[in-house]
Amino acid sequence: MKKLSTRRRHPLAAVVVLLLALAAAGGAFSLLAPASKAQADESAQSLSIDEGKKLFAVGCASCHGTGGQGSSDGPSLVGVGAAAVDFQVGTGRMPAQQPGAQIPAKKVIYSQAEIDQLAAYIASLGAGPVIPTKNEYGPAGSDIAKGGELFRTNCAQCHNFTGKGGALTHGKFAPDLEGVAPKHIYEAMQTGPQNMPSFPDTTLSSKNKKDIIAYLDAVNGDDTESPGGLELGGLGPVSEGLFAWIFGLGALIAVAVWVAARTAKAKKS
Repeated sequence: MKKLSTRRRHPLAAVVVLLLALAAAGGAFSLLAPASKAQADESAQSLSIDEGKKLFAVGCASCHGTGGQGSSDGPSLVGVGAAAVDFQVGTGRMPAQQPGAQIPAKKVIYSQAEIDQLAAYIASLGAGPVIPTKNEYGPAGSDIAKGGELFRTNCAQCHNFTGKGGALTHGKFAPDLEGVAPKHIYEAMQTGPQNMPSFPDTTLSSKNKKDIIAYLDAVNGDDTESPGGLELGGLGPVSEGLFAWIFGLGALIAVAVWVAARTAKAKKS
């Protein structure tokens, strides 16, 4: 007892006791405290990938292979990225009802939460384009005139001048872009679905894509009138030329016939 009492009186005794208490408190906190935000995010991402893998096995693996490696019925999904999944599944194109020259948009059968899980699983197979944020595809602050110039240069040959779509070869077609969500238009430019070429940021910058989306929103808005008058379906020079030939040339022929008839009548009188 005498020895213990002597040690308690030692000048370093209080410091030792404090260090032991801090170590015990720190150990207890590390065991009982909730996981850090990074750990929580990692755990949630892992859970999302696991759920996406289950959805993939049920709805996609029969065509794209059990590991997304592809098969004779569907292409490989390794490296296509989350954006491709969000576009294809978010527009109802996938899962496809039947194979064909082009898979059309249809009713979406997955919820957005399930689409996000599928996208997380496919993204885990290989790096690819990510789902864009609202700041990337929102039309606010965009240059509509520049977007129109870019659209006419890169897109109008298939989608026509205001995005009304058109026929391609062998049963393929460029879809009508009116009413398509801005996010899906951005993702289509990123990933190049089906017959469409891809336009990565090295070809069309994020700002360029945003300008194109703003242009389409301007020309296809509900309250927007055609700036050139009667839009004739928005199909461009083909329909405009046809209109000119049928009605313009027809009117000239009618006038020529009327003049000839009047001249002949005047001669007889």
